[in-house]
Amino acid sequence: MTATRDYYEILGVDKAADADEVKRAYRRLAMKHHPDKNPDDKGAEAKFKEAAEAYEVLSDDGKRKIYDQYGRDGLRGQGAATHDFNRMNVDDIFSMFNDIFAGGGGGGFSGQRGGGRRAAARGYDLETQVSMTLEEVLTGASKDVEFTRMDVCENCTGSGAKPGTSAEQCGTCQGQGKVQQAGLGGMFRMVVACPACRGRGSVIKDKCSTCHGRGRTGKKRSLSVKIPAGVHHGQAVRVQGEGEPPAAEQSPDGSGVRGDLHVVVRVEDHDLFERDGDHLLMEMPISFTQASLGAEVQVPTLEGSETLTIKKGTQYGALLRVEGAGLPNLRSGHRGDLIVVVKIETPKKLSSKQEELLRAFAETEDKNVNPESHGFFKKITDLLGG
Repeated sequence: MTATRDYYEILGVDKAADADEVKRAYRRLAMKHHPDKNPDDKGAEAKFKEAAEAYEVLSDDGKRKIYDQYGRDGLRGQGAATHDFNRMNVDDIFSMFNDIFAGGGGGGFSGQRGGGRRAAARGYDLETQVSMTLEEVLTGASKDVEFTRMDVCENCTGSGAKPGTSAEQCGTCQGQGKVQQAGLGGMFRMVVACPACRGRGSVIKDKCSTCHGRGRTGKKRSLSVKIPAGVHHGQAVRVQGEGEPPAAEQSPDGSGVRGDLHVVVRVEDHDLFERDGDHLLMEMPISFTQASLGAEVQVPTLEGSETLTIKKGTQYGALLRVEGAGLPNLRSGHRGDLIVVVKIETPKKLSSKQEELLRAFAETEDKNVNPESHGFFKKITDLLGG
């Protein structure tokens, strides 16, 4: 087996991760290291295989239980069906996990249902990211995204064969697209996609010069995506049908169901505000006199400013609220509040008049304050004998 790292580490999930988390993690890695997206990159192919191996174990409750208890050696010793990924090529893994790459939509050779009918083939989902400011989160925004997806080769219309030629029947599966493979300890046999033709039932002798026999080529795609107001960091907007067409093995001409595009939102940090759900938090400096005597101050918001009343005797760290000046709730549209954390600033420099008034105030409080001159410290020094 190729993997030497812990399977949970490879997929980037916790040991308590459920089946859906394991599946999502594997799909992300599979799309990232997909050989079609990383041509001639042996490192990406190795990571692609490594992720497939980890998923093959962690997605199976029986194998996962053995692995958790005994590790990789336990999988061998207990007779669990593990594959030799050193001997497998990428095509084999495509066949084994076709249902995962197809987005769990029933496509591929494992997607047959009652009555022997095959579900419609489905293409891969894709993922991209956009950045948004808090101002854009407030109102919602349209974002232009550009990404590359595998699409039907225009030169060969998806067949993978050189124009004017056609594919030949696969000699391994005799055109069936499937072969039998030994299962658990050789106790039973299971039918899998033919590794030689990747389930097509045919092989290509004269390959298309554009797609090199794959039937798919990378194409850039640009579109504008509407991001709703109130969206949170890490949430995704699904754009249906903007993913890839079904794999060439399932549908050479691309007919079937396209995958979806998932646009993940990253909300940028703001200079003034921090987000807490639908609320916004900010620190507001006020003067000692404003805190003591009360005042009305202008507080910045995402839309301008609001008047905030400071009550007499407001203390440092007090929380004041500007209702409805937060962000809209993604579902209800109801806006949160702006929470202002009061910070009382002490002046670093005072005029003579200001100092005189403050000393007079201190006397009414019966509080000790610093002396007016260094002469006081000299008297203390003399008293203590230098």
